[in-house]
Amino acid sequence: MAKKSVRDALRLDEVDLSTLDPAGRPIGPRNKREAAEDLALTGTELDGLQEALYAEGSRAVLLVLQGMDTSGKGGVVSHVVGLVNPQGVRIASFKKPTPAERRQHFLWRIRKALPEKGRIGAFDRSHYEDVLVPRVEKLLTAAEIRKRYREINDFEQELAAGGVTLVKCFLHISPEVQKERLLARLDDPRKNWKYNPADIDVRSKWSKYQEAYTAMLKACSDTPWYAVPADRKWYRNWAVSRLLLETLREMDPKFPPPGYDLEAEKARLISADPLR
Repeated sequence: MAKKSVRDALRLDEVDLSTLDPAGRPIGPRNKREAAEDLALTGTELDGLQEALYAEGSRAVLLVLQGMDTSGKGGVVSHVVGLVNPQGVRIASFKKPTPAERRQHFLWRIRKALPEKGRIGAFDRSHYEDVLVPRVEKLLTAAEIRKRYREINDFEQELAAGGVTLVKCFLHISPEVQKERLLARLDDPRKNWKYNPADIDVRSKWSKYQEAYTAMLKACSDTPWYAVPADRKWYRNWAVSRLLLETLREMDPKFPPPGYDLEAEKARLISADPLR
């Protein structure tokens, strides 16, 4: 039997977070060395496909990264999105909405950050923050949350109709590994800046966030989610890189034909050579 794709292996068809292993390796390399070798090859192909996407100029890809603190959203941006030409990438990170942003529809700031045609966009957190946090913190009613779910599904269908292919990744980390990574930020002076005391407040609501993620993943699955085990950084990065690669391979972007006569331009260039 042919080996199934990474998208098939990681697609979240049944949403039950208790059955997902944050340290799992359901497909692909079994160790860090194999992953690094494969990531290098993936990067070469990704870069070529992104260049073709840019040259084609009619479609875009949007990588959506969601997960608890320390699950590695920034790491994916650095190690995976960083594999391609930065000119063909648009990266956006969404923090707590500012007072000005709160006066707008919650998707207003998201629309402003969408990738232009020909580019790969990466969202470090996303529009899903605006249903996760309000649910846990009880900032909106249940009816208002359900309305936002519907608006998100409509928004993503609109993107797809407009030529934007979404790759939605839920980076699944365990509370034990999160604790290790938070402690590492406190122990290493070079990482102190990454630590936020508010992270402990969020961590104390772990079960509530798991419930919010479960509800969100179920309600907003018109565009499929991929559950990426995030306890192993090397596996997380490999998995997301392959999800992107498989997506771009399927899109199969093509370099456009030249809008000029190749032979005529060669002749012009030769005849105009100032060194002759």
